[in-house]
Amino acid sequence: MKTLSLTLVAGIAFAGLAGVIAPAAMAYDGTHCKAQGNCWEPKPGFPEKIAGSKYDPKHDPKQLAKQSESMKAMEARNAARAENFKKTGKWVYDVSKIQ
Repeated sequence: MKTLSLTLVAGIAFAGLAGVIAPAAMAYDGTHCKAQGNCWEPKPGFPEKIAGSKYDPKHDPKQLAKQSESMKAMEARNAARAENFKKTGKWVYDVSKIQ
Protein backbone atom coordinates (compact mmCIF):
# COMPACT_ATOMS: atom_id res chain seq x y z
CA MET A 1 0.00 0.00 0.00
CA LYS A 2 2.88 2.35 0.74
CA THR A 3 4.34 1.71 -2.69
CA LEU A 4 1.08 2.71 -4.31
CA SER A 5 0.88 5.82 -2.19
CA LEU A 6 4.44 6.86 -3.02
CA THR A 7 3.86 6.23 -6.70
CA LEU A 8 0.65 8.24 -6.59
CA VAL A 9 2.32 11.12 -4.75
CA ALA A 10 5.28 11.10 -7.15
CA GLY A 11 2.94 11.12 -10.14
CA ILE A 12 0.92 14.02 -8.77
CA ALA A 13 4.10 15.96 -7.99
CA PHE A 14 5.45 15.35 -11.51
CA ALA A 15 2.15 16.38 -13.10
CA GLY A 16 2.14 19.55 -11.02
CA LEU A 17 5.72 20.33 -12.03
CA ALA A 18 4.97 19.69 -15.71
CA GLY A 19 1.91 21.93 -15.45
CA VAL A 20 4.08 24.76 -14.15
CA ILE A 21 6.86 24.37 -16.71
CA ALA A 22 4.77 23.67 -19.85
CA PRO A 23 2.73 26.92 -19.92
CA ALA A 24 5.88 29.00 -19.57
CA ALA A 25 7.49 27.23 -22.52
CA MET A 26 4.36 27.54 -24.71
CA ALA A 27 3.32 31.02 -23.63
CA TYR A 28 2.27 33.47 -26.33
CA ASP A 29 2.68 37.14 -25.61
CA GLY A 30 0.06 38.30 -28.16
CA THR A 31 2.26 40.85 -29.88
CA HIS A 32 1.96 39.54 -33.45
CA CYS A 33 -1.79 39.83 -34.06
CA LYS A 34 -2.97 40.32 -37.65
CA ALA A 35 -6.25 41.74 -36.36
CA GLN A 36 -8.06 42.03 -33.05
CA GLY A 37 -8.47 38.46 -31.78
CA ASN A 38 -6.54 36.93 -34.72
CA CYS A 39 -3.27 36.15 -32.99
CA TRP A 40 -2.47 32.74 -34.42
CA GLU A 41 1.08 32.26 -35.59
CA PRO A 42 2.88 29.10 -36.66
CA LYS A 43 5.43 27.38 -34.50
CA PRO A 44 9.05 28.16 -35.33
CA GLY A 45 10.19 26.16 -38.35
CA PHE A 46 6.68 25.86 -39.84
CA PRO A 47 6.84 26.92 -43.53
CA GLU A 48 5.03 29.97 -44.89
CA LYS A 49 3.73 27.89 -47.81
CA ILE A 50 2.32 24.40 -47.08
CA ALA A 51 2.30 23.06 -50.65
CA GLY A 52 5.43 21.07 -51.35
CA SER A 53 6.55 21.01 -47.72
CA LYS A 54 6.60 18.04 -45.36
CA TYR A 55 3.27 19.33 -43.95
CA ASP A 56 1.53 19.02 -47.34
CA PRO A 57 -1.10 16.24 -46.98
CA LYS A 58 -0.91 15.35 -50.72
CA HIS A 59 -4.54 14.23 -50.97
CA ASP A 60 -5.60 12.13 -53.93
CA PRO A 61 -8.03 14.15 -56.10
CA LYS A 62 -10.11 11.01 -56.74
CA GLN A 63 -10.58 10.52 -53.00
CA LEU A 64 -11.51 14.18 -52.53
CA ALA A 65 -14.09 13.99 -55.33
CA LYS A 66 -15.92 11.05 -53.72
CA GLN A 67 -17.86 13.22 -51.29
CA SER A 68 -19.04 15.69 -53.93
CA GLU A 69 -20.12 12.79 -56.17
CA SER A 70 -22.09 11.19 -53.35
CA MET A 71 -23.72 14.53 -52.52
CA LYS A 72 -24.80 14.95 -56.16
CA ALA A 73 -26.26 11.44 -56.16
CA MET A 74 -28.09 12.16 -52.90
CA GLU A 75 -29.56 15.37 -54.32
CA ALA A 76 -30.72 13.51 -57.43
CA ARG A 77 -32.44 10.83 -55.30
CA ASN A 78 -34.11 13.49 -53.16
CA ALA A 79 -35.30 15.33 -56.27
CA ALA A 80 -36.83 12.10 -57.61
CA ARG A 81 -38.55 11.45 -54.27
CA ALA A 82 -39.93 15.00 -54.10
CA GLU A 83 -41.18 14.85 -57.69
CA ASN A 84 -42.89 11.52 -57.01
CA PHE A 85 -44.46 12.95 -53.85
CA LYS A 86 -45.87 15.90 -55.80
CA LYS A 87 -47.40 13.53 -58.35
CA THR A 88 -48.76 10.80 -56.05
CA GLY A 89 -48.97 12.35 -52.59
CA LYS A 90 -47.05 9.40 -51.12
CA TRP A 91 -43.46 9.55 -49.95
CA VAL A 92 -41.45 6.62 -51.30
CA TYR A 93 -38.00 6.33 -49.77
CA ASP A 94 -36.69 3.59 -52.06
CA VAL A 95 -35.95 5.35 -55.36
CA SER A 96 -35.90 2.03 -57.25
CA LYS A 97 -39.63 1.64 -56.50
CA ILE A 98 -40.47 5.01 -58.10
CA GLN A 99 -41.79 4.63 -61.64
